[in-house]
Amino acid sequence: MDLGHLLHLLIPSCNSAISDRGFELLSTTFLFSVLVTLVLYAAGCKSSNRGSSLKPHVTGNLLHDWWFGIQLNPQFMGIDLKFFFVRAGMMGWLFINLSVLVRSIQDGTLSQSMILFQLFCVLYILDYFFHEEYMTSTWDIIAERLGFMLVFGDLVWIPFTFSIQGWWLLSNNVELGTAAVVANCLTFLIGYMVFRGANKQKHVFKKNPKAPIWGRPARVIGGKLLASGYWGIARHCNYLGDLLLALSFSLPCGISSPVPYFYPIYLLILLIRRERRDEARCAEKYKEIWAEYRRLVPWRILPYVY
Repeated sequence: MDLGHLLHLLIPSCNSAISDRGFELLSTTFLFSVLVTLVLYAAGCKSSNRGSSLKPHVTGNLLHDWWFGIQLNPQFMGIDLKFFFVRAGMMGWLFINLSVLVRSIQDGTLSQSMILFQLFCVLYILDYFFHEEYMTSTWDIIAERLGFMLVFGDLVWIPFTFSIQGWWLLSNNVELGTAAVVANCLTFLIGYMVFRGANKQKHVFKKNPKAPIWGRPARVIGGKLLASGYWGIARHCNYLGDLLLALSFSLPCGISSPVPYFYPIYLLILLIRRERRDEARCAEKYKEIWAEYRRLVPWRILPYVY
């Protein structure tokens, strides 16, 4: 039994339902995102719950409230919908990638580049589910309300744009040299180490501020801000790891086209804008403590560059 037949047995409908009908799935998922967020808006407006997670925040601007949401963590039958949609998006990304892999095997176009792309993505996705607890201390979970922006991002943007590289490789053959493969693997490993390490340090610090960082007592400013480990190197070092990971997903495609680099380019713009917003929010919230942190850690994302 060859690999293509084995994968087809493991995911029998993946090839026909996803690879061959990507546009139909994309448009259907988009319409579902619109409808479900309209329902969330209507349910939120009628909610009388005063808890921090379910208290409605209505501005009176229908478009604004629908786009950004009016409840922090709405639930359905006891299920936290914010986490549910993130999980659905990550699984959708995985299934799209697997369908692309099956198609490349069946077409006889499976390449080293496709294998690298698939390997990096599946490791990232599995790691997300294994360390999902760390998501509870991220900005999207603790601060963003659940509206069209997040639902669209989870159900449409993540699965259908993060897989662009795989779709591109189906019709473009890329031969990578040994040096390129090694550089690509190092980019992924360094990105993963920084991304996962930084998020883990922040999560552990929030649970236990006295926990050691890199084997030493944590340096804390004003009793609130961690300035040790990765967070003593750059104020938003987790973004650097995220960017390196995104780049590693695109590098297997070579440099002949900008199309496979849509995701890292988009992410760079997004994270710089988010970093600016984070800086303003933290300056307002922590005041002189944040000013001291900025003096101690002058770099925003990439040390000695930005």
